Amino acid sequence: MSQNISIKLEKVSIKKVKTSLFISGKFKDEKVNKSLDDLLGSTLKNAFNTDSFKGDFGKKIDLYSNGKINKFSFYGLGDKNKLDSNKLRSLAANIVRNIEMNKISSVTIDSNSFGLSNSLNAQAFTEGLLLGQYKFLDYKSKKTDFYLNEVIFIGDVDLKSLSKGQVIGESVNYARDLGNHPANFLTPTYLANEAKEISKTKNFKIKVIDVKEFEKLGLGSFYSVARGAKEPAKFIIVEYSGGKKGDKPFGLIGKGLTFDTGGISLKPPPRMDEMKFDMCGGAAVFGLMKAVAALQPKLNIIFAVGATENMPGSDASRPGDIVKAYNGKTIEILNTDAEGRLVLADVLSYINEKYKPSAMIDFATLTGAVLVALGNRATGLMGNNEDLINQIKESGMATNEKVWELPLWPEYSKDIKGKYADIQNIGKAGAGTITAGAFLKEFVGNTPWCHLDIAGTAWGPKEPSYQPKVGATGVAVRLIYNLIEKKK
Repeated sequence: MSQNISIKLEKVSIKKVKTSLFISGKFKDEKVNKSLDDLLGSTLKNAFNTDSFKGDFGKKIDLYSNGKINKFSFYGLGDKNKLDSNKLRSLAANIVRNIEMNKISSVTIDSNSFGLSNSLNAQAFTEGLLLGQYKFLDYKSKKTDFYLNEVIFIGDVDLKSLSKGQVIGESVNYARDLGNHPANFLTPTYLANEAKEISKTKNFKIKVIDVKEFEKLGLGSFYSVARGAKEPAKFIIVEYSGGKKGDKPFGLIGKGLTFDTGGISLKPPPRMDEMKFDMCGGAAVFGLMKAVAALQPKLNIIFAVGATENMPGSDASRPGDIVKAYNGKTIEILNTDAEGRLVLADVLSYINEKYKPSAMIDFATLTGAVLVALGNRATGLMGNNEDLINQIKESGMATNEKVWELPLWPEYSKDIKGKYADIQNIGKAGAGTITAGAFLKEFVGNTPWCHLDIAGTAWGPKEPSYQPKVGATGVAVRLIYNLIEKKK
């Protein structure tokens, strides 16, 4: 489990602070803070006049005192006009790692020096502390890593903004935890139980459809993936009623493949261990559930995750099999390793018909092709509604979770036309990410919808600095919660 930090705000002057470490920021060409000057005198002036520290962004200088504050750390903030929330988030991640390297459990931060009177800056800074601290040590027999336990802010900063940043950071880390758990621990049943716990919160209601009901309900596409696995699949549906009664819910849909062998179209052994990350789309939905449960936005939301393993069991689907999806369309399965779209086909069409959402966004580690196209710096974005696409793009810029739109022209739909069924589950040639999006488009009707292919961003990125060194990133939680905030 990820470690949380206690965030506090104290209304005291710098002169009355007692702490083992006091952290302050300094812009380029900024005058020395008088209160700090009184505490440190010429020591501070001399330090700021050195060639090694001029306030350049990310640079650090440490000073020591015999007073109530044992140690001062000053971080360069660069040009005041160029500092933004994204830079502060990254800087905060570096700060928390420096603190933990020095095994300090409690620190005080001068919020005024970092410009945290701006609520977005305050939120981003706290997010960075939580995200930068993240480590996944659940299965280590000896947990030797040190954690920062408490951060006390002083100065003109809104506690609500700090608390919101803390919630968002914790929610991302929760999604990271889910992604990092091994598949022998994190099963579809485990995810269903997690959803039940979250659903004990105000305004939540849960429904879990067991695999035994799939055929009867007409979830033939989802069932074609689930039937080869010993672990029972779960269709998890959680309703959040934070908005006006009768308002259509906003749909958030996740691919929850807790392990993907490829099925009969078996994947090659190298790096198959990473296929535990194939549920990171579902993890994003769970992270968003966690944030919504804590922050209670005034919006109706329907969360849905199709959770299953894709295994080459004796009852598994074969290449060439034809199945019928919930919306009545027939699908020719040409490759059982293109299974995520088969799960999402039924989840999207079921949610669309039963809950009549105002819009839907799905999250899925869907294609290796998106990694070829965009690397691990941007999430692939496709959709049928320009307004929703633009909202996600704007949110991507605001949160620094970059997205890049790929086209869904009608020509791509021709590439998935089936020989013996309505459609086939892989394209005829090339554009693998786009044809996967074109496949999903067949199951959303006229509802505004966007698809986020996170296969390149769900694990692996090392930048920015608040990303973990290894494992799941929790991508899309911050991206979409920012969008939710705009909608409420």
